[in-house]
Amino acid sequence: MTDATDLPPSSSWHLSDIRELAQLLTLALPAAVQITEEVHQAVLSGMGIKGRDEGKTAGITGLVYKGVHGAANTLASGINGLLTRLPPTPPPHHIPETPKRAALIATLNGVMGDKLVEHKNALATPMTLRYQGKPLDWQAMPIDLPHEGRVLLMVHGLCMNDLQWHTQHQGKPVNHGEQLATALGYQPLYLRYNSGMSIAQNGQQLAQLLEQLLAHWPGKLKEISVLGYSMGGLVARSACHHANVAGLGWPARLANLIFLGTPHHGAPLEHAGHWLEQLLPATAYSEPFVRLARLRSTGIKDLRHGKVIDAVAPPDPAVPSPDPRAPLPLPSGANCYAIAATTAAKRSLLADRLIGDGLVPLRSALGQHSEARHQLAFLPAHTLIVYRTSHMALLGSPQVGQQLLHWLKTGSHP
Repeated sequence: MTDATDLPPSSSWHLSDIRELAQLLTLALPAAVQITEEVHQAVLSGMGIKGRDEGKTAGITGLVYKGVHGAANTLASGINGLLTRLPPTPPPHHIPETPKRAALIATLNGVMGDKLVEHKNALATPMTLRYQGKPLDWQAMPIDLPHEGRVLLMVHGLCMNDLQWHTQHQGKPVNHGEQLATALGYQPLYLRYNSGMSIAQNGQQLAQLLEQLLAHWPGKLKEISVLGYSMGGLVARSACHHANVAGLGWPARLANLIFLGTPHHGAPLEHAGHWLEQLLPATAYSEPFVRLARLRSTGIKDLRHGKVIDAVAPPDPAVPSPDPRAPLPLPSGANCYAIAATTAAKRSLLADRLIGDGLVPLRSALGQHSEARHQLAFLPAHTLIVYRTSHMALLGSPQVGQQLLHWLKTGSHP
């Protein structure tokens, strides 16, 4: 007979999670009411009816909104008061993890992770290196790590976490990192990070984290290879840049850097978000929604051009609409590879520039750019295009697995 305490929870959220989500709600309620009133006032202004102040309605309508504002603030205060009376709960990062809960928190961090950090919300994901599903502890490193380590670091994408490298293809489990570990003796480690933070900030943190790994490895860390999926590839490039600027030691051990569906030069989804942000202020009716368009995280905004460092390039008068990023070439001293996907059956102008894998255009994933200064110099033999494959399907693609195995057979420095 199954005890009631053994039954799976009906929700993936824990009481600690709900506490943190409720705090976010108390911040969102007054802002939502304010946006609604501003839209209402924009409509009235178009009819020649002016409010008390900009964005505020007058008369009976103003009194109604005043009451709604008061109710929202009272509700927010009530929620905060209720939270203070709830029994103590462990911090979210101390709660036993399930894949579904981890996926929900990863999505929340991708969409608004920078806001979670800004408001010191406990659901903000700290960056950690993970081994066998648990964060590495520098003071108690696992005793089964090989003395001469050949690490394969797996870096996930936007709104994801390290557990999502475990996927399926035609009903069979797939994990590219585990397959390479079995075939070539790599030691897979996984990065978990807040994908809503800026890519440059995540890159800087990763650079320092890998230096810590080098210092605390139980023996000699012989080699590091990195497999970066989607945004993860941008974070890896950023980490290499910040490590070289700081004169860190681990880039000397970097042998291979593989980009899997990485939007080196941006993703159309964020281009659409930027266009929406630019177009909305064109009318008074839509102007209040600009703030909603701007609520997307810094990490998502960085995907518009594939921004990996904070530096800005000087304008080029010879280029009508120059890419504003400072150029950043591929790191030297390591083999660099790029895998791109397209849902099309063959290459074409439409497939390369628009279709791609559904999220990332082929040219962006291959590092190709109309401006020579932004072109990434992948060797032809170091690129692969996977056809009839979507962005997410790259994680379980047998063709990708075979190509990774082929490229990393030697596992040595170039």
